[in-house]
Amino acid sequence: MYHLLDWFFTLLHLVIIGFNLLGWIWPSTRKLHLIVVALTLGCWLILGIWYGLGYCPVTDWQWQIKESLGETNLPNSFVKYYADKISGRSISSVLIDSITGISFATAIMITVYVNFIKKRR
Repeated sequence: MYHLLDWFFTLLHLVIIGFNLLGWIWPSTRKLHLIVVALTLGCWLILGIWYGLGYCPVTDWQWQIKESLGETNLPNSFVKYYADKISGRSISSVLIDSITGISFATAIMITVYVNFIKKRR
């Protein structure tokens, strides 16, 4: 059962990350994208007050599953975990967090533009 949950959370993470980065592209998903980006930012910043900047409840739940499966020394970031796993080496968490932050900030700027500024023109 834990293996199934681990796969579910991995898929959920990939869908959320993909949608956060690209959901602004399609006019039909732009409002939903704005909401999902706001929720993600809220988790990172507001929940981050108590749990640490960049906190993600999905990562927290998945790490609980992975710990039940015997994994240890899990990083704070899902992105770092898979970057390390795919590359076969330990990539700097500062680099991963920087790329993640810049990519997310870019998506926020684009979604604000397509949802509010572009409509006025």
